[in-house]
Amino acid sequence: MKASSILIIYTGGTIGMKQDPVDQALKPFDFSQIAEEVPELRKFAVRIDSLTFDPLIDSSDVEPSLWVRLAHLIRDRYDDYDGFVILHGTDTMAYSASALSFMLEGLRKPVIFTGSQLPIGVPRTDGKENLISAVEIAAAKDGEGHPMVPEVSIYFDSILIRGNRATKLSAEAFDAFASPDCPPLAEAGIRIRYNTRVIRYPADWTQPLKVHDRLDTRVSILKIHPGITPEVVTVFLLAPEIRAVILETYGSGNAITRPWFLSLVRTASQSKVVVNVTQCKSGTVNMDLYATGKTLKIAGVVSGYDITTEAALGKLFVLLGRSEDPEWVKNRFGEDLFGEISK
Repeated sequence: MKASSILIIYTGGTIGMKQDPVDQALKPFDFSQIAEEVPELRKFAVRIDSLTFDPLIDSSDVEPSLWVRLAHLIRDRYDDYDGFVILHGTDTMAYSASALSFMLEGLRKPVIFTGSQLPIGVPRTDGKENLISAVEIAAAKDGEGHPMVPEVSIYFDSILIRGNRATKLSAEAFDAFASPDCPPLAEAGIRIRYNTRVIRYPADWTQPLKVHDRLDTRVSILKIHPGITPEVVTVFLLAPEIRAVILETYGSGNAITRPWFLSLVRTASQSKVVVNVTQCKSGTVNMDLYATGKTLKIAGVVSGYDITTEAALGKLFVLLGRSEDPEWVKNRFGEDLFGEISK
């Protein structure tokens, strides 16, 4: 079996920073010299190339155009590498990983996002372990030569989780990301243990990669809260430029039952896609459980089940970009396309 080849893509973020010896400021280092900074990578029988975005993109400034650029880059280099490791800032990493999971249909190779809470150039950095393990997982193959994890995923603090199941939980802890409703795809200890019953494998290993690069971002997110006013709800639900709305509701999918609210939801659902996502970090929407949820279902709201807000946004961007028909989008949104929901 020939050695794996991995492309590291540095988009920006804390992981690529090191302290300048002259002015002591944190500055991005040259990833073409990655083996000098992380010599442990030399111990892998893996060819590692790198590509650095210019200019670098702060995580807070990530836009869908970055996702399109990444998708095109992976498509164009798809036959040249066995896996891809994307270094990305943590603030929007779950959004980017979610979006890429829906954009890369027929993916047969690992696309692993990682980063760090501390720059790779400081003594206590978590960046080295995250990068080393991400590369090892991206290069790993089974006995038949197939990738161990042919999915879009996030590696952070010894855990590999599905990209469209991830959410950021902490701004300070090394275990910054969690996947509350889906078990890890892999866990790194003395050895890396792969959870093959959870990992999604293609039915056909010869299927071509199809990139969905037309994204329609006309989506709003409305978080239901006590004291919300009709004026606010009207803007989020009925603005003419909006094609879809993510309702972040209470508990298992409950919301206000006031007549004015349900009237606005019904009106919006006639021409827009309105989906129900729980505000809770864990659990699922069940609009048949309580009367408040049933009223939303009757009003035309689509259940998001246990999808994260990050994944709901990316999924809608892609689906809306594929069709002008809201009914088609509603039907497809309710399906588990890439492991983003449990049904």
